[in-house]
Amino acid sequence: MLTTNFSNKQEIHRQTCIGDCCIITLDKHHHANGNLTAVNNGVELPFDIQRTFYIYDVPGGAERGGHSHYTCHEFIIAISGSFDVTVDDGKEKHTYTLNRPFQGLLVVPGIWRTLQNFSSGSVCLALASHHFDEEDYVRDYNEFLKLKGHGTDAP
Repeated sequence: MLTTNFSNKQEIHRQTCIGDCCIITLDKHHHANGNLTAVNNGVELPFDIQRTFYIYDVPGGAERGGHSHYTCHEFIIAISGSFDVTVDDGKEKHTYTLNRPFQGLLVVPGIWRTLQNFSSGSVCLALASHHFDEEDYVRDYNEFLKLKGHGTDAP
């Protein structure tokens, strides 16, 4: 259970911007019988992986995500197919198209993320720095904007 008070939560959110999110290209080991890409704790990513989950069979037109985290970092990879990830810091937005299983998007705490435009058969793998904790989520965009110091009205 998180015990971070409101001012600490707001400070965490105010410190991050979409420029802190980036594509990380992992080593691809090519072999005649198939490629291999590995992710090791604390080596390729700036965090140790505490949770892994994947999203699949997303219906056409559906969106996933729609939240930010107080403390959790995520590394999002299109293991199969493609989808877009839009990151939003309350002032700016940027959309990344993920479609290579050896590249992923690092999303830092305090950034709103939405996943959309899933191709048929796509699989999204997320590697997270923390175990699931509902108290680490900001699921209301107006609350997110308030934490970022941008008021309470959504654009």
